[in-house]
Amino acid sequence: MSDEQGRPGQERPSNAADRRGRRAARSGNTPAKGRATPTRAAAATKERKGSVFARVARFLREVVAELRKVIWPNRSQMVKYTIAVLIFVSFMVGLVFLLDSAFAEGVALLFGD
Repeated sequence: MSDEQGRPGQERPSNAADRRGRRAARSGNTPAKGRATPTRAAAATKERKGSVFARVARFLREVVAELRKVIWPNRSQMVKYTIAVLIFVSFMVGLVFLLDSAFAEGVALLFGD
């Protein structure tokens, strides 16, 4: 690559530090980047809040838009998911029951009946 292959009107950086912009930024040769990114508080104050009805209508429109993005399960998937949830919940109920019974027996033996 030769030095002439850069963009027109722009000098090619001579080393890696210049390419990363470190030396150029320190020397003041680069133009300003522009205005700073506004903070969230500043952005919130700039937005004009509509009436309560307008905000509720906007909320409902956004809810409907998000629900359209959802991939809904078909009947066979729903049956499989329901069975999996019921098996898991019954397993957890049994586990909690066994642990509760074991701890109750331990407390009864420790402190006496």
